[in-house]
Amino acid sequence: MDTTKTGIIIVAAGGGKRMGGSIPKQFALVDREPILVRTINNFAKSFAGAKIVVVLSADKVDFWHNLAARFRVARHSVVVGGKERFHSVKCGIEALSDAVDLIAVQDGVRPFASPKMLQRTAAEAAKYGSAIPVVTPVDSFREVCGDDGSTIIDRYALRIVQTPQIFRADILRAAYDTDFLPSFTDDASVVEHAGYKIHLCEGERNNIKITTPEDMIIAEAITEAQRQQ
Repeated sequence: MDTTKTGIIIVAAGGGKRMGGSIPKQFALVDREPILVRTINNFAKSFAGAKIVVVLSADKVDFWHNLAARFRVARHSVVVGGKERFHSVKCGIEALSDAVDLIAVQDGVRPFASPKMLQRTAAEAAKYGSAIPVVTPVDSFREVCGDDGSTIIDRYALRIVQTPQIFRADILRAAYDTDFLPSFTDDASVVEHAGYKIHLCEGERNNIKITTPEDMIIAEAITEAQRQQ
């Protein structure tokens, strides 16, 4: 696969309210390095020569440039996002050249996906038109019915959706040529709304989305385990 024809959109425009703290979670340090730096470098290592676009909120662009200057971070460009994640991804798509064949959309706070998983997802996207990494849940689930009722849900019929979600560029561009709907929770939902089929592929347990203070503890443990490998 020619990785120079892959475009990477890293969405990092969120405010990180669930994390708390004085700065958004994508700029928080894990093992003395910003989460967003780790995410960018992970993709640069996995897709040599790929175009990487980082989407930020307008009020964090200068902050990011000042922060990134203190670390070794792979080459990337920065664009300003929009009100919803949908709009931010759309801005990222518009920043990519028409020469790219595949477009990957990644949460800025998922820094631990292995190169093997990233490359496998891209290969399946090239074959099927889309590739969405998922894992099978280990917890039990119940659906709430009314005020005090609930029913069990077969967890083996459920999948936990991760990123990067990777698509053929023509499919993703066509899907995003629409207006925002509240039902658009991720890129797969946008593509499915446009009439395209969604292909699921194998994700990874370590590919966590760092969202809460508890996730930071897990992230530090993952980095320590990686250091000992």
